[in-house]
Amino acid sequence: MFVADPAGIAAKGCNFSAGQKLERAALYLLNGERMQAHGTSGRLETFHRARKCFDRGMQLGQRNCERVEVPLGSGATMSALWTRASGDGTKPAVVYCNGLDSNKELLYWSRLPEALARRGISTLCVDQPGTGEAIRLHNLPATAHSEKWASKAVDWLEQQPEVDGTRIGMTGISLGGHYAPRAVAYEPRFASGTCWGANHNWHEVQYGRLQREGENPVPHYWGHVMWVFGASDMDDFFEKTKDMNLNGHMDRIEVPFLVTHGENDRQINVKYAHQAYEQLTNSPRRELKIFTPREGGVKHVGADNMAFGRDYIADWFAETLGGRTA
Repeated sequence: MFVADPAGIAAKGCNFSAGQKLERAALYLLNGERMQAHGTSGRLETFHRARKCFDRGMQLGQRNCERVEVPLGSGATMSALWTRASGDGTKPAVVYCNGLDSNKELLYWSRLPEALARRGISTLCVDQPGTGEAIRLHNLPATAHSEKWASKAVDWLEQQPEVDGTRIGMTGISLGGHYAPRAVAYEPRFASGTCWGANHNWHEVQYGRLQREGENPVPHYWGHVMWVFGASDMDDFFEKTKDMNLNGHMDRIEVPFLVTHGENDRQINVKYAHQAYEQLTNSPRRELKIFTPREGGVKHVGADNMAFGRDYIADWFAETLGGRTA
């Protein structure tokens, strides 16, 4: 499957090259795994293999990426990747969460943690309930009430001596466009927030998908979402996701908040970005950024070019959390 032999390259002492090959292998494996239906034979083994490739790649490549565990209570933990800002003294930090079918490794590869570190901000990429290791290895289903696990991430950050606990932000990609705003609305310790794609009323979107409106992120969509939310059937799924709706919640956000969205997003209509922005009535600094064909980043979470969303969000946090932009 792979044209290079990482073990052989590492044996020659070329660890950076070996690490790069292992990262590429992990990327292929993770994307292949996430396109398989839950319960597919060999899927879990593929996930473990991807994780092993990723961890070894990070080690050999000496990447700024450390695996950590965030306690959730009752013995449960949330696996995460910690990317540090350089320099002395305490630094701001951002909690970065998954969407519906991503994982913390893909968050790391979005290069937002790298962009934030360059601006003097650390990043905690989390496999929150319903994603990554949380659902695959620990059977922790998703919840609309993202403040439950996001608050635990803040607890962890406040315990790190290198983090300034008064300058913690929150962002999320795709379905993280529900999780991040909801968490910022209900966790007062967040000092700034953004969403990379405005999933303002995901519950409503599901009724549209029943009518084949918009694109599905994975081919086995309905089986996937029922697995993610721990639902037994479609009725149970719609009951468990009835709170995946930010109407009536955005006005609780009393810190700076940025809404970004691609103008040609075929999964989540751009109208939801306007709804989210309009409801930020108590934010002291609110902003709506719609990426247009003139600049790029117009597809779902900038799939055509993620650089535009990544840099815009990184600059936003630098400005609102006290990082640097130059």
